[in-house]
Amino acid sequence: MTVVTEQHEAHGATFEERDGRRLVREYGRPERTHGAVRKGAGVIEMGYGVVVVTGEDRLEFVDDTVSNRVPREDGEGVYALLLDPQGRIETDMYVYNAGERLLCFTPPTRAGPLADDWAEKVFIQDVDIREASTDFAIFGVHGPKSTEKVASVLNSAGAPEPPLSFVRGSMGDEGVTVIAADGPTGEEGYEVVCAADAAERVFEMLLTMGMNAVPFGYQTWETLTTEAGTPLFDTELAGQVPNVLGLANAVDFEKGCFVGQEVVSKVENRGQPSSRLVGLGFDGDTVPEEGADVAVGGDVVGHVTRASVSPSLDHPIALALVDFDADLDGDGSLSVAASAGRLDADPTPLPFVEGTARSARLPTYSDA
Repeated sequence: MTVVTEQHEAHGATFEERDGRRLVREYGRPERTHGAVRKGAGVIEMGYGVVVVTGEDRLEFVDDTVSNRVPREDGEGVYALLLDPQGRIETDMYVYNAGERLLCFTPPTRAGPLADDWAEKVFIQDVDIREASTDFAIFGVHGPKSTEKVASVLNSAGAPEPPLSFVRGSMGDEGVTVIAADGPTGEEGYEVVCAADAAERVFEMLLTMGMNAVPFGYQTWETLTTEAGTPLFDTELAGQVPNVLGLANAVDFEKGCFVGQEVVSKVENRGQPSSRLVGLGFDGDTVPEEGADVAVGGDVVGHVTRASVSPSLDHPIALALVDFDADLDGDGSLSVAASAGRLDADPTPLPFVEGTARSARLPTYSDA
């Protein structure tokens, strides 16, 4: 459920249900909104789940569980994964050190299961874990003018840097935390966190005070992140070994053991995973469906994970998982299945669109 539903409706929002949660789909004319974010600044209510971890042993407990090193200093964050024993991604998350507590931002459906799973693993440690998704509102501010937007309404602090660091300040009379984003849209960006009861005032300030910004929903979020080459949990990450996605920013191979580390390290030491994430471009207007097979000649080498018409490029694009050693640049026989026959496809370097930032999740492979 959105925190500021009435304000979304006042701005003309339409909604959709995602795993039982109501989120903003779009506000009308999503292609135009996409362009406005690429040229200026836009605001989206993020559908995160939130898990709060407190207690003297909070750092060690979470650090022993996730794939990346939990920051020791207040004001710092990290992107991390929770893996199963086979090294497959159960959830991704951002972990922020907020002094006396850690805040973990997860996909919306993963916060409850994560809190329950971690609570079962607490033995003698001084750790308290609870889901707190309804306690907070989190707004993303993205676009080449997002720094100016945030600076125009943030009091008592400057815009934070580097990515995943944060500062505390105020917007009007409301206390906020502003986090520097790690480029998921391919543009500069921030996330503004406030108490749920302050959400209406903060959202309106982000849209109308200081430098204006446009509201946008998850349809535009999907086209922005696709153009940026950012893999997302539901479409690319879930159930995959992180090496397949080239998530070099999500795994610290120097830290102590975590669940799934042995598998992930073996794949890393082997030099290449079984598959890789690539970009595909298409002529015409047909957008391939999620799951459509990708073939070279007559041989299936992978499948589409996400596809849309790129508002920036004005033609369909797709992200696809393909065999790591598949020769996509060969004799021009690369194609994707569609209802009306096969679509000719062109391998396209990621990101599809160069913005003011590069996504920290942009796939990187040592032997690609």
